[in-house]
Parts: sequence; C-alpha cells; structure tokens
Amino acid sequence: MYTTNKKIIFAATAVAMGVNVSNGFAETQGNQTDTLEVDSVVVKGILPDRLETVPGSYSVVDEKALNERRPFSLQEAINNVPGIHIVGENTFGLGVNIGVRGMDPRRTSRTLLMEDGMPLFLGPYGDPSAHYTTPIERVQRIEVVKGSGQILYGPQTVGGMINFVTKPVPKNGFEGSVTGMAGNNDFTGFAANLGVGGEQGGIMIDAIQKKGDGIRKNHDFEMRELMVKGQLNLTESQRIIAKVGYYEENSHVSETGLGAIEYAQDKYQAPTGKNDKFEYERKSLQLQHIFDINANATLTTNAYYVDAFRTSFRQINAPGTLNDDTQTGVSVMDRCESLGPATVANAAQCGGRHRPRSYDYYGFEPRLDIKHSLFGIDSSAVVGFRYHEEGNKRQQFRDGDPRAQSLSYAKAFGSFREDIRIDIEAKSYYAQNTFYLGDWTLTPGLRVEDYKKKINVLQAEGDPQGFAKTNSQTVWLPGIGTTWNGIANTTVFAGIHRGFAPPRPSRDINFDDLAGLDAISSTRAEESTNTEVGVRSSYFKGVGLEATLFNIDFDEIVIQRNAGDFINAGKSQQTGLELAARVDFGRIYDSPHNFYIAGNYTNLFTAKFKKSTDETTSGNRLPYAPRDIASINFGYQHPVGINARIGVDYVSQQYVDPDNTTIESLDGQEGKIPAYTLLNASINFRAIGSKLTYFISGHNLADKEYLISRVDGKVAGRQRQVFGGIRYDF
Repeated sequence: MYTTNKKIIFAATAVAMGVNVSNGFAETQGNQTDTLEVDSVVVKGILPDRLETVPGSYSVVDEKALNERRPFSLQEAINNVPGIHIVGENTFGLGVNIGVRGMDPRRTSRTLLMEDGMPLFLGPYGDPSAHYTTPIERVQRIEVVKGSGQILYGPQTVGGMINFVTKPVPKNGFEGSVTGMAGNNDFTGFAANLGVGGEQGGIMIDAIQKKGDGIRKNHDFEMRELMVKGQLNLTESQRIIAKVGYYEENSHVSETGLGAIEYAQDKYQAPTGKNDKFEYERKSLQLQHIFDINANATLTTNAYYVDAFRTSFRQINAPGTLNDDTQTGVSVMDRCESLGPATVANAAQCGGRHRPRSYDYYGFEPRLDIKHSLFGIDSSAVVGFRYHEEGNKRQQFRDGDPRAQSLSYAKAFGSFREDIRIDIEAKSYYAQNTFYLGDWTLTPGLRVEDYKKKINVLQAEGDPQGFAKTNSQTVWLPGIGTTWNGIANTTVFAGIHRGFAPPRPSRDINFDDLAGLDAISSTRAEESTNTEVGVRSSYFKGVGLEATLFNIDFDEIVIQRNAGDFINAGKSQQTGLELAARVDFGRIYDSPHNFYIAGNYTNLFTAKFKKSTDETTSGNRLPYAPRDIASINFGYQHPVGINARIGVDYVSQQYVDPDNTTIESLDGQEGKIPAYTLLNASINFRAIGSKLTYFISGHNLADKEYLISRVDGKVAGRQRQVFGGIRYDF
C-alpha cells in the first residue's frame, strides 16, 4: 500500500511531531483515586487528571492490584472488571476474546485495545482482531473506560476501550527488575526491565520470553518481545518519547475445535496439532512529543507505525464435518478424506490450508488540552485530529499434498484460493469540553469518523475475479455526560453517546456470488446509542463501591453465521447492571492486618434481538452474552510483606447462535455453553527492605473441565495452571 515516499514523509512527520499518550493519570486503590507517581515520573493514560469529573464508568487495574492478583496473562488481569466477559481459548491469553456489556467477544473486535493511546489491532479499521496484546510484564496499569468518554478515541466506541499504560523511563539513575517464572504444562518465563535516566532523559529496555504447552495436546507455544523506550527532555516544557518494539510468536495452537464425538472421546485432543501452526511477527514504532505551552495548555502529538504479518496452517477445515457438509462428529483432514478420520489418520501424510496475511498502518494525531474560562465558566477542553492509513493483504493456499505443509511449496504448487487487498484511509475529528459548575460538571463532546475503504478482490475461492469496490462514510458521534460530587468522596454520573464500529471489509465479500460486483455486499457499520447512570463512592472509610445501570441500543448489529460470513441482523438491545465493591478491614480498624473482600457482579438481564430477520428471531438472546458474571476474592495483607488471595469466578450459561439452539450438533458448533465456576489463588512475599519478591499463583485450581467456545467446533477451557517465580528489583 505504501510507497517509499509515503514512508519517508511519515517518518519525518513522526520525528517532528511525536506521539500522544493522552493526558490524565489515576490509581484505584480500594476504589479510592489518587495521583499515581512512580519514581517521580508521572504515568500518563487516557483518563483525565480529575477522576471525579469522568462522566461515565471506568476501572483502573493499577500496579498494586496486578501484584496482588499476580495474573498469568492479560485475561486474568482484567477478569474482575465489571462488564467484562473473556472467552479463554488458550492458556496464555494469545488471541484474546474480550466482550464488554454483551458484545460478541470474538477476537475483541468490538472493544478498542490500545497501548499508551496507540491502537493494537491487526488493522484498527480493516481487521480489528486482537492477536496481540501488551505482555503483562510491561504494563504499569490497565484502564478500562465504558462511558461517554469513549468519543475521544476510536474507531470502535460501541462497548468500551482498554488502554495498557506501560512503565515509564526512569529518571533517578539505573533501575530495573528481573523476573523468572516456571509452572506446570512445561511453562517457563523470563522478563527483564532495565533502564537508566536523569534530568535530560533516559532509556529503558524490556525483554520477555515465554513458552509452554497449551490447553490441548500438541498446542505448545513460544513468544518473544523486545521493546526499547527512550525519553529526551528538550526543554523544561518539551519532551520527546520514542518506543520501538519487536514481537514474535510461534505456536501450534489451531483455531479449529472438535466435533461432538471427538470432544466426548478426549476434549483436550488436537488431532493435527503437531502440524497445525500459527506464526505472528509484529514491528512497531511510537513517538511522542509533549509541549507544555503554559500552565493551562498542552499540545501533544501522537504518531505510530505498525507492520505485522501472521500466517496459520491447519489440516482440518470444518470440525466433525466432511467436505460435502455431512456432519459426522469426527473430523477429517481437508483434501485428505481418503486417510480417514483425523483422530486416527497420519497427519504427516496430508496437506492443508495456509492463510498468510500482512498488515501495516500508520497515523498521526495532534491534540490540544486547554483550561479556559469561556462564558465565565471554568472549563477544560480537548480538541484533536487523527489521520490514519492501513493496508491489508489476505491470501489462502490449499492442497492435499503433504509437501503443502511448507508455505513456500503451497505458494508454488498449491491451489491459490484467495488474494484480497484492502486499503483504508480514515480521518477522525473530536472535541470535548468539561464545564465545572460547583458540585456539577457537564461534558458535551463530538467525534467525526470519515473513512474510505477499497476492496480489491484479485482472486476468491479459487476462481479468478478481478473486481473492486470503494465505499466511503462519514459518521457523527455526539456524546454528553454529567457528574455530581455533592457528597464527600462520592460521584454520581450519567451519560449518553453514539457508538460506532466500522464494518470489516472482509465481511463485505460474499463468496457464494462471485459473478462480479454483486459479490461485494454493503454490510453497514454498527451504530449504537449508549446510555448509563451510576455512582462510585469511598464515603465510608475502607469501603469502596460502584454501581452502574447501562443500556445499549444497536441500529444494525452484525452477527456471524455458521457459514462463517457476517451479516447485519437489525436492531438489538443490551441492558444490565454492574456492581463492584471492596472492603479493607485493616483500614476500617486501623490494623496492620488487612483482611479484605473484593467482588464484582454483572447482570446482563437483557441481551436480545429486537427485530426478526431471515437470520434472527425477535426476543432471542445474543450469542456469547451470559446473563450473570461474578467474582469474589478474599485476601490478607501485612506490612511484613505478605499478600495472599483466594477467589472464585462464575460465568452463567450462554447461547452461541442467533437461534438459541439447545440441542448439540455433531459438528459441535450449535448447542449451549453450560455455566462454570473456577477457583484461583495467589500469594506474594517481599520482606521489609528486601529487593526480592517470591510469588506463586494458580488458576482453575479444582481442575474443572468446562466448555469455553463453539465458534469453530467445541473448545475446552483451561485446565489447572500453577506457576511461581522470583522477581529482583534494583
């Protein structure tokens, strides 16, 4: 997509302008909010400085909470955030599936993921799939925003956004940490954070490596990441921060599940797992320029570039199904039916399907934060603009020859099934103003998404096509919120905003009609009206709580059919209640022995289609939208360095298709997902004055067998995982 000149222009612009890590910072500690400073370096995020003015629900998982819970991966780190539903298809949180307030969690496509304000998807507009998230070892804290403040970011604003705030560059000499971990399922991990800095700036290096076995047999994986971050203080009012990263993943984790009979025989098997593979390489650049114009105005600029390549190979096309769509409950290998069922066939004698895909995108975003007194009212305003381009290249090769297990052979001699190019240009404009009116605040805002996408189908499903289509759309997304702080340490908030999720171009290709332009349909963007009202409070000493009532009305929700394609399914509604609370008895009784109870509960009492279509029935429940999600944790902390916790997580039953099918199909893709309850615990010890921290953490300690997904066949949830380690800080 990009010419050399474009890359040169982008690089020059990035160096000149820098990147914005949005202003605002917070720490949530027992639901109390304070300024977060680490070694005198303020850590910036997407939340504003004055948290009591945030006109919507949010959660912050700070460094203390991360150490307290000792998560194995991202999915454990945010699992206790109200409104979050995670479908954990693999042990290590790779390719995460996060749903917010009843949204389809598949590859987190409706939840905006960011690192320091930069989008993380394969393609933020063209393919918002979360095959990469910031490793938990690099995270300082996690911000989850679900209210009207979403309009400052995009493009996905229908459900929520999650921002991973990374560790800052040190400014007081040489600092860092080294962590070693090991556990069952052959898990080992290593993480090193080394940095040095002073008044003029500094540099920091993060190196991470993890490997182990997955949930199913022959699902081993290995990932490596290297991140270099530097800061240069140009003057007292200007600084530049640069971050360069490289990530690599090699795994045998297949996206194919099991047929019903296979699952009953051995739910943890992966018949072709030794040959199935997923490879991912990601290179990223992020630059920041922050200019404090004066005490009341800051100009920050965000520039980023990402180049990613992912390829997968699998030998089973449809689980429990023959190539003539006859369901048998036992899988056969694609193009190798003569070898018999995949459970007994020799996979080394078979070919399969390769799906190499490449992605690159870049953008820059100047933003002005200013305090003013327009109309005689104290206010703070945010005004910004973002320009974004991305290009996606999708290919597919299939062949039954065992030599086709090599991508190079498949490209040279296999069946060339798909070659699609997707180019996107997007411009975003946003403005928001907060009026301070005594105990009240009023925050109106507007976001405009103006984008153009071009789909060029060079070849599809093995037939040469050679057609293209360009679609453009401009969407206005207003929002307004208010807060009242008339009671000490208490905020009552309410807000409403328009949500938006652009249609993924790959959804617009109808492989059942390859006659020409009719093969490209026009799946409309998802637009919603999001409202909420709630309260968050730490009025009573040692007690923090939050309650939020929310409603989301979709104009045109998009659903995935069993055939694998996507269609608009008309109007839908999600309404629910989120509750979160924590009680610290040590603070209440001024005791060094702090026993605490922390819990959250989400009741999604409405998640339904509101209109009957060819694919949906009015009143049916949305797929993968459990009615009840709950967690409760009991813990103990003492100043000598002990921190121990035990918790229980519960997810109620789910439907997996628009028909709310209750009878299981032989291919495993229809039927309910039963409710499940998981036990987890962690303990940390760091002696007073010591630089060593010892920890051990366990998940699904009862080793419960449970079903987690039916998207592409039946997939079992994670078995017992226990790991421990030592961290040395210096």
